Amino acid sequence: MTEPTNDHPANDQPALEPPVAVEPQGPGAVDTAQGRAGSATRWVIAAVAALALGLLTMSGMFGPSKRVEVETPPIEFARDAARPSVCKAEGHANLNFTVKDMNGASVKLADYKGKVILVNFWATWCPPCKAELPGLIELYDQYKDKGLVVLGISGDDDAETLRAFATEWKITYPMIVGRDENELLDAYGPIFGYPISVLVGRDGAVCGKHVGPATKEEFEREIKALL
Repeated sequence: MTEPTNDHPANDQPALEPPVAVEPQGPGAVDTAQGRAGSATRWVIAAVAALALGLLTMSGMFGPSKRVEVETPPIEFARDAARPSVCKAEGHANLNFTVKDMNGASVKLADYKGKVILVNFWATWCPPCKAELPGLIELYDQYKDKGLVVLGISGDDDAETLRAFATEWKITYPMIVGRDENELLDAYGPIFGYPISVLVGRDGAVCGKHVGPATKEEFEREIKALL
């Protein structure tokens, strides 16, 4: 029996060159370029739509802002510093926390019960937070003797960073180091972004919440309603 032979070994066959794409010429080339441009435009529109949807979704995760809604207090409580809140409250704030301020001193939030508390969650790197600061400083200086306390709780900064920032900006209200205080952040959150501000009445009732920056005029209107 004769063994089969291979008259054309594989290594003698010429190598196949890969196909080369040829750009179309003439009028068809214009149509192709326009098609590519249209496709690119559709991708841009889709990306913008996806970004907008993402921002709306994140806004929903942060939760809506709730402005202070004022109720008329009973006459018998008109001069009582511990009178019930004059707002339509959504529960009570958890003041059972002892935290450290930027100087390392212990701060008991319960010690502020009986005052109107503006709890401001922020960070030194946050531009909207910085935009709020001058108004918060002025409001604290103006109303602290009438029963207002502003608590600046930084969720990201260490004590040294806060001290330097407070000196530069001349912040006089208490500055809390909140970067390791997860339970505190959860109690007033969820905190997904900065700034977030919570208004607490004299009796500890949560009277309002700002998700994102608020103006001095907005804060002042609500503070005066609670003092």
